[in-house]
Amino acid sequence: MSTDTAGLVVLVLLGATLVAAALGWTPAGRRVWVPFSAGLLAVTAVTAAAVPEVLVDGRGGTTLLVLLAGLVAVVGGGPATTLVFAWVDREDHPATGDQQPLRSAAEVLRGGAWIGALERTAVFVTLLAGSVEGLAVALALKALGRYPELRSGESAGAAERFIIGTFTSVLWACACAGIVRLVNPG
Repeated sequence: MSTDTAGLVVLVLLGATLVAAALGWTPAGRRVWVPFSAGLLAVTAVTAAAVPEVLVDGRGGTTLLVLLAGLVAVVGGGPATTLVFAWVDREDHPATGDQQPLRSAAEVLRGGAWIGALERTAVFVTLLAGSVEGLAVALALKALGRYPELRSGESAGAAERFIIGTFTSVLWACACAGIVRLVNPG
């Protein structure tokens, strides 16, 4: 595969991943489209890593690459995090005294979708900028902003939900930024 063809394939795969990720926001789409978008993201990463040099031509191609990857990071991370919460919520144990600690924690940690989108944007941008310090600042700000809810003890699962959501969200954004770095390492 030529370097230009590989670049075009990466762009098409990112576009398809974005569509699948957007469909993951629908109630029925979470079970089908989120795993599909994660699979497409993995195929995109493998494609970008497998070819010795992947090129997207010119400023417009680079802009499209960053825009698509950024949108996949922000749009796709929410449904992926929601799906992980659905898997974890099935494991709630009634022996703790709280029948559904992680579900009730969702009520304590309101605004998670918006905070997660902002978090993924910050992670994506700071990684592309090469600012590890910026990444630390973004995550520290999120933790400080959530500290009162996590410390209040209103829900036994709030801290766990915070950690699970943050890790899922950050890993998704890191994968998207990694694809851009594989294609444009400079």
